[in-house]
Amino acid sequence: MSIETVKMSSKGQIVIPSEIRDLIGANEGTVFAVTNDKNTVILKKIDLPSKEELINELTIIAKENKVKLQKKGFREEDLRKK
Repeated sequence: MSIETVKMSSKGQIVIPSEIRDLIGANEGTVFAVTNDKNTVILKKIDLPSKEELINELTIIAKENKVKLQKKGFREEDLRKK
């Protein structure tokens, strides 16, 4: 673990040193959760799912819900009725 000092800008921005960014695989657009404990600031890198992962998850959810609705007697035609 390395310790470096950084200085906050007038806009409240700090630079995460490149060695640390490389270690955690952070680059432009990386999302972090930020919290604090007294005088300590904690950054946690958030790994967001890719578009493909989201589509796969939504497909699974749609199939599961279709089965649940069919078990309750609903048909696709019932859902399309106005």
